[in-house]
Amino acid sequence: MKPRATVTTDPDRTADGAGAPAGGSGDGDGKDGSGNRTDRSRAIGTRGSRTAKESKKGSAKKAPAGTGPQAGGITWRQRLRRDRTLVLMTLPAIALLLIFNYIPLLGNIVAFQDYDVYDLGITGSPFVGFDNFTRIFEDYRFWEVLINTLVIFITQLVLFFPIPIAIALLVNTIMSARVRAWVQAVVYLPHFFSWVLVVTVFQQMFGGAGLVAQWLREHGHEGFDLMTDPGFFKFLVSAQAVWKDAGWGVIVFLAALAAVNTDLYEAAAVDGAGRWRRMWHVTLPALRPVIALLLVLRVGSALNLDFEQILLQRDQVGAGASEILDTYIWWTGIKTGDFGYAAAAGIFKGLFSVAMVLGANKVAHMLGEQGVYSKK
Repeated sequence: MKPRATVTTDPDRTADGAGAPAGGSGDGDGKDGSGNRTDRSRAIGTRGSRTAKESKKGSAKKAPAGTGPQAGGITWRQRLRRDRTLVLMTLPAIALLLIFNYIPLLGNIVAFQDYDVYDLGITGSPFVGFDNFTRIFEDYRFWEVLINTLVIFITQLVLFFPIPIAIALLVNTIMSARVRAWVQAVVYLPHFFSWVLVVTVFQQMFGGAGLVAQWLREHGHEGFDLMTDPGFFKFLVSAQAVWKDAGWGVIVFLAALAAVNTDLYEAAAVDGAGRWRRMWHVTLPALRPVIALLLVLRVGSALNLDFEQILLQRDQVGAGASEILDTYIWWTGIKTGDFGYAAAAGIFKGLFSVAMVLGANKVAHMLGEQGVYSKK
């Protein structure tokens, strides 16, 4: 009697009995009779892929986000070593900025002192608190000068600010590159003239003995002298500013116009838009961010009119029409040695400018523009 064959149960066999032993059947290694992979090899592949995923996940947990080589992040020491040439190049500019802009801010302490520049100095001058600021606010002449400064600024803002935009739009329509370069050079050249030369040119043109007055007298008309007319002074300084600095503003707006996509003009022309409609619907909307930014900066410098320009013409028209905050501080503070009063007026001027910038930037945000900084 033949011994009965014993059948052992394979633990890797599936429930339906379609599996094969680990060594495989006689049809091939790791495959059953139909040529399919066995459950054991499928399980090994699953465990291998799972192990690989877990190892990747563990490495991702060890490396902080944004610091690994694959994320492109580097430490500040590596960044400093990489950019050491640029850092060395900027060190002189940073040193000049600290020496001439930030360290002098410590001198504002004299605004709270009865400052004596000759004997006591900063360390020996007694503190008087806000007495210098009280003197400013109680000085009626200070408020008159402040109002006159704002009137001159508003006149220049209305008459001067739109002119560089108009010139940039005009230059942008010139097809000839040579003519365009010539126009830019003509309007940009006066920016390099000093205010002494600018005032002299206007004196020779519009003064009592100027060319215009002489020409009128030669033709039987009465001459005039615009350089000594107090009522015309704010328009005179605005005209001088336009002639001197309009070309400087043109450069900024031409750069903004160069970034406008020409396909927009072509699409507008295809839709039947003429030159004026293309300027209104394509060019001006492209200039709106730049206009808003420059307008905010211009409003922030409302009290920073050109000191040299006003001082050169102060005696011709009188202090009542030409006095601005800077010249008033110079005459009543620095020239008489009252440095505490001058420092207090300078702090007031800085705070007023900051408030103007913040207010103008808020208006820019309300109009949908970014301004100096974006709205969070």
